[in-house]
Amino acid sequence: MESCPDARKTVAMIEQYVLSWLIPLIWLFVASYAVFTFVLTIFWKRIKPAQDRPDISDIFISVVIPVRNEAANIGFLLQDLISQTLPLSQFEVLVMDDGSTDETASIVETFAQTTECNIKLIALPNTKTTSPKKRAIETAISQAKGTLIVTTDGDCRAKAGWLLAIATYYRQTGAKLISSPVTFTAETSLTDHLQTVEFASLIGSGASAISAGYPSLCNGANLAYEKKAFLEVGGFEGVKHIASGDDEFLMHKIAARYPDGVYFLKNQNAVVSTGPHKHWSAFFRQRKRWASKWKHYQSKTPLILAIYVFTCNFSMIVSLLLWLSGQLNGQAFLFLLGLKCIPEWLFLGSILRFLQKPKSIFYIPVTQVIYPFYVCFFGLAAQKPEYEWKGRKLV
Repeated sequence: MESCPDARKTVAMIEQYVLSWLIPLIWLFVASYAVFTFVLTIFWKRIKPAQDRPDISDIFISVVIPVRNEAANIGFLLQDLISQTLPLSQFEVLVMDDGSTDETASIVETFAQTTECNIKLIALPNTKTTSPKKRAIETAISQAKGTLIVTTDGDCRAKAGWLLAIATYYRQTGAKLISSPVTFTAETSLTDHLQTVEFASLIGSGASAISAGYPSLCNGANLAYEKKAFLEVGGFEGVKHIASGDDEFLMHKIAARYPDGVYFLKNQNAVVSTGPHKHWSAFFRQRKRWASKWKHYQSKTPLILAIYVFTCNFSMIVSLLLWLSGQLNGQAFLFLLGLKCIPEWLFLGSILRFLQKPKSIFYIPVTQVIYPFYVCFFGLAAQKPEYEWKGRKLV
């Protein structure tokens, strides 16, 4: 009969021992995350748009657009390209059609035949591949005439000064790769605003890391790089088997070869926009593909960063469970919450103001409640190596 009290006493001692190191560890991670976010804000604000206007008349750009079944969107993007302030004689548009079964090809051909813009439709071979976008980009680059490659997606929209801003910044910096901002089109619902805030955190984090000299994140919907640099690092060799990562893996390879050659273009004319996901399934598939990349990083910086962000957000979930179970008092939990959220709010607010999304700033607190669960969920979900892109299963 005395064994039960002894067992309870032993359990209580183990519990106290675990809490004695777990709670300080949570404080350590959350406090470090607050400092980390504050540092990101500093590096974000350090990025200044260039002021001078150099001669760019000799720069020729190849815009590469991988598409599959984008009939509802591609016409808008092509019209945006026709309206660029960069002279039409200084760029070409290569639309890489990956087996579209809708009217995508005919829409592109109509634009090519009826406008002065140099638009080419290139049909990709109907062969199975684990990474359709990488194949599309490699094929395009083999035929591209430009010294500068600019990639975007078929469902994006670009401002009239987009290519001019990229060309000017390229000449000013001598960059080997330029990451540029991406956001969502006009929000009409709560989930739209939440996606805008979450996406702004990725854009801002990537920009700040580049500013700090440790490139980690970028987005292929608005990416520019020298054709020569792409070929020098072997393109996508070594990462072709990975479904995602046509942007970040390439940036890591170029950054390894040219440590001072990666820049972020902080110019509102360079912002590219795309539509937020309207269905959970599409959002899930995309984020799962993105989250799957971290374990394939060869550069230590983004790998460490991915693990660190996961651990910090997991710490907040653990602190919530400790509070609910009575192991952590309410005052301590609220302090931890504020320590994490206030620096985040300041950082995200500055990004959203730059992206001209002031209304989304009010949705930051909602995102902050969801985000720890979101990060941990996708960090675990991505361990199953099966993804989908444009109706195709990718393994």
